[in-house]
Amino acid sequence: MTNLMKDIDTDKLIALVKEKGVRFTDLQFTDIGGSVKNVTIPTSELASTLNHGIWFDGSSIEGFARVAESDMYLVPDVSTFAVLPWLTGEETTARLICNVFTPDGQPFVGDPRAQLGRVVAEAGKMGYIYNTGPELEFFLLKPSAEGSIIPPRPQDSSSYFDQPADMVATGLWRQVTGALTSFGIEAEAMHHEVATGQHEIDFRYSDALKTADNAVTFRVLVKIIARQRGLYATFMPKPIRGISGNGMHVHQSLTYKANGKNAFSDPGDSHGLSKIAKHFLAGQLAHARGMCAILAPLVNSYKRLVSGYEAPVYISWGRINRSALVRIPRAHTHESTRLELRNPDPSCNPYLAFAVMLAAGLDGIRKELPVPEATEENVYLMADSKRGSALGVLPGSLDEAIDEMEKDGVVRDALGAHIFDRFIAAKRIEWEDYRMDVTPWELDKYLPAY
Repeated sequence: MTNLMKDIDTDKLIALVKEKGVRFTDLQFTDIGGSVKNVTIPTSELASTLNHGIWFDGSSIEGFARVAESDMYLVPDVSTFAVLPWLTGEETTARLICNVFTPDGQPFVGDPRAQLGRVVAEAGKMGYIYNTGPELEFFLLKPSAEGSIIPPRPQDSSSYFDQPADMVATGLWRQVTGALTSFGIEAEAMHHEVATGQHEIDFRYSDALKTADNAVTFRVLVKIIARQRGLYATFMPKPIRGISGNGMHVHQSLTYKANGKNAFSDPGDSHGLSKIAKHFLAGQLAHARGMCAILAPLVNSYKRLVSGYEAPVYISWGRINRSALVRIPRAHTHESTRLELRNPDPSCNPYLAFAVMLAAGLDGIRKELPVPEATEENVYLMADSKRGSALGVLPGSLDEAIDEMEKDGVVRDALGAHIFDRFIAAKRIEWEDYRMDVTPWELDKYLPAY
């Protein structure tokens, strides 16, 4: 096998590993669903892995490959090197995120990270850099004395922007912030969210590939730190009935590669948006139904996307309207002009989510799609006749979302046939399993009566 990283100075990385006393390295990647997969190697094997990659059985990873074509190997991206802050001494361990390759040295078409890279490269050919800033919400739950998290019990009774009543949450916020720093991720703000037990810690926006890496890292470290404090952190979209669910609102912008200026900004426009921004926005609205299964990928996701909890249901956009699918936040400077897409949730695979979001926006730019009129009033308070005639609606279930995804060629092209077909197959199985289940709600509702 040829040296795939011959253009990278691995000697400096090996020296850094020795300087920091690293004994092991976790090589990480995600499956199609977004779950982190990991193989750990001792430091003695790191140089060989950097030079030649490391083999693994792709047929054992959901959605990757059949047994007959299972041989694959991981190639670390040295820019993702970080020392894990929760393992020290004889257990000191580093982390490297990897790309997946086939035996002939080609990027694997089922690698979510590689697919995002491909769509990002398409944007680059058009002269753009795609920047994202995801906001991942999560619940902190108190396990029972036996360690069970069912039924879920919120850790606190606070609400939006409250100072937590005890130091458990604030201590966790600060520990997470410190851990993010260890990974080179800059935290910007942390606060209590709307629902009891719900929190949000925001980190600085960057190019889409970096923030997808950061989002995956964030989910892992929040869960680990919560567990260390005797709590359970969940990014499940709707773990508790009757209160707000977990969203992953994504702030997005394009900058010009040539000069680094924000391609979305036009100070002369009533919303501050350039023609490029409006075409991009129109593309995302046009493909909102087709990409929803990627952005909200669980059966449970559609119990969050209901009226009354600040989650979007209708395909609309506006500046002051938090019921809209796409919101235009107030920009302090021209360079901070951005679009906020509000239907993704933190159970999604960030690589695939950003890939379809970018592809939809680029499709709008290529076709110069016109943006519909903004909706500045609360969508849920509009008269049904006015709302129904003016606005489209997001899918109401995973089943409906999959049907819409199957019809969307832009989403198919963004994911590639391999990921597209395997994602749909997996979600069809998930939906059928849910459809055949007899839930506690059904037993409570019908068993006494019938």
